[in-house]
Amino acid sequence: MTKENRRKKFITVFMTFLKIGLFTFGGGYAMIPLIEYETVERHNWIKSEDILNIFAIAEATPGVIAINTATFVGYKVAGFWGSLLATLGVVIPSFVIISIIAVFFQQFQSLEWVAFAFKGIRAGVIVLILGAVVKMGKKGEYTPLTVLILLLAFCLASFTDINVIYLLVGGAVTGIIYQVWTARHYSDGKKGAGQK
Repeated sequence: MTKENRRKKFITVFMTFLKIGLFTFGGGYAMIPLIEYETVERHNWIKSEDILNIFAIAEATPGVIAINTATFVGYKVAGFWGSLLATLGVVIPSFVIISIIAVFFQQFQSLEWVAFAFKGIRAGVIVLILGAVVKMGKKGEYTPLTVLILLLAFCLASFTDINVIYLLVGGAVTGIIYQVWTARHYSDGKKGAGQK
């Protein structure tokens, strides 16, 4: 790859994540649909089946899901500098906006239209997150175990005060145990067939 092509790729990565950070309200989960659209459908940087794994790793890694996802995608697309530029791109808009709001917070707080705007943004964020859940849910592989884990995690997260970390760890441990058991069961079956 020539220097000019590398430079263009770096700029594209930075501008893509800058746009994601600038036009998505509601935090990391609200960014998921836009990240998926930009990286999978628009630029073809990530395969559709791989983006779910990236989101899962980004969620399980300490830190904000949007920043972790930007870092992983940036690294996959353009190495270290890609990860740095993607991370900066997604962080800069929030940093600038929050800095401006912090300066004028007292004045903003007293404006009635600002309160109404935030209520409208909250409703929009719920729709964005729900849309991401439905879209990613269509790509999932469903077995009786995954459906059980999904329902159990949903009920616990919705109706109890359980920490989400416990749900993630519990799901991961259950998945590992199931995979080990399946692999052992499969290898025992092959041995039995070979002995006959």
